[in-house]
Amino acid sequence: MAKKIQAIRGMNDILPAQSPVWQYLEGTVKETLASYGYDEIRMPIVEQTNLFKRSIGEVTDIVEKEMYTFEDRNGDSLTLRPEGTASCVRACEEHGLLYNQTQRLWYTGPMFRHERPQKGRYRQFYQIGVETFGMATADIDAEVILMTARLWKQLGLTDAVTLQLNTLASNEARANYRDALVEYLGERKDQLDEDSQRRLETNPLRVLDSKDQNTQALLADAPQLHDYLDDESREHFDLLRSILDAAGVQYEINQRLVRGLDYYCKTVFEWVTDKLGSQGTVCAGGRYDGLVEQLGGKSTPAVGFAMGVERLILLLETLELIPEEVLQTIDVYICPVGEGSARSALLLADQLRDEHSWLRIQTHCGGGSFKSQMKKADKSGAQFALLLGEDEVANGTVTVKDLRGEDGQSTMPVAELYDWLAQKTF
Repeated sequence: MAKKIQAIRGMNDILPAQSPVWQYLEGTVKETLASYGYDEIRMPIVEQTNLFKRSIGEVTDIVEKEMYTFEDRNGDSLTLRPEGTASCVRACEEHGLLYNQTQRLWYTGPMFRHERPQKGRYRQFYQIGVETFGMATADIDAEVILMTARLWKQLGLTDAVTLQLNTLASNEARANYRDALVEYLGERKDQLDEDSQRRLETNPLRVLDSKDQNTQALLADAPQLHDYLDDESREHFDLLRSILDAAGVQYEINQRLVRGLDYYCKTVFEWVTDKLGSQGTVCAGGRYDGLVEQLGGKSTPAVGFAMGVERLILLLETLELIPEEVLQTIDVYICPVGEGSARSALLLADQLRDEHSWLRIQTHCGGGSFKSQMKKADKSGAQFALLLGEDEVANGTVTVKDLRGEDGQSTMPVAELYDWLAQKTF
C-alpha cells in the first residue's frame, strides 16, 4: 500500500466539530469591529520577500529563522506572510488609500512561521488584525484598546486577560536610551544568555524581552526607557492612560514590553493571560508611524494590533466559555421512513427553509432502517426529528419527535408545522 500523506507538522486541519467555535469567535469579532466602523481588507498570502525584510527588520528572529521563503519560476524571492501589517501597508499604499486619508481596517487569515510547534503555537496560524492610518493622536491608540476590551467582554474573557502597556518613545529618544542600555549591558556581556549577547549587537531592545532569568536579574538595575522620554511621547502616553482610566480599563505599565518587530514606536501593548501556560499573549500591537515611509510611501501615522485565533479559541475552551448553542449545529433532522418518502422529505426541508430561514435543517440521505435513522438524528444534536412515512406523505401530515425535552411524539398537519416551529426556542 502507498504510504499515507499527512499534514505538514505545525499546519493543522480545522475539523467540522471545531468549525462552529471558529465561526463563533470570528463572528463576534466581526460584529465588534463593525460597531466601530472598521472595514475589511483582504491581502494575498504570498508577498515579495523584501516587504518583510524592510518592515520587520533583517536582524529579527522572524526574518532570520522563521520565514517560509522560496524562489518562483521567474527567480523572484517570495515569502508566505509571517504577519499582516506589512501586507496591509503595501496594499493601502499600492491602491492609494493612505495619502491625506484616514483608514480603519481589519483582516483575517493564515500566517506562516517556521517555529517549533507546541500547544498554542503553530507554523500555520490564524490571526485577526486591525490597522488604522492617518491619525497621529493618542485617541486612536485608545480606541483600538477599548475595542479589544469590548471584545473580551463580549466573549466573557474580561477577568482572564490583563492589559500590559508601554511607550517606546520617539525614534530619537529611543536611540538615546538604546545607547545607554548598550553601555550598561556591554559591561556585563559575559553574564548575558547567548541570544541576548547576539541581540546586544543587532537589536539591543529585544534583550528586555529575554526569558532568561539571569538576564532579567541584570536588567533590574538597567537604565529605564521612561527616563528618556521626550515631551511629546510623554504627553501622548499620558493622554492614552487618561482615556483608559476614564473608561475603567485596567492596565499594568511594563517598561520591558518592546514587541518583537522593528517598526513600533510610542504606544505598544499586549493582552496576556495566565490560563494557557507559557503561551500567554492573546493580542498585541501598537503604533508604527514610520513604517509607511519605510516601505516607500509618504510619512503616515498608524496604529494596530493582531490577535491569535487558535490561542483565543484555546482560552475559550479552557475556561468553558463557548455557549452551548454554538455547538448545536442542527435544529431539525428529517427522517424519510419507507419507500417513496425521500423526495417528500427533501421538499419539506426546503419549504421549511423558505418559511424559517433561521432554522438549521438536515435531511437524512442514503437510506437505512428507522432505528439507524433515529440514531443519526440523535447524534446530530437536533432538538426535533420530523418523521415522514408513507402514511404521513399520503395524509399530508408529519410526526414530530422531541429528542431533547419532554414533549414526546405527536402527529400534525404539515400546514400547522410552520407555526409550531416558529413558537419553539432553538
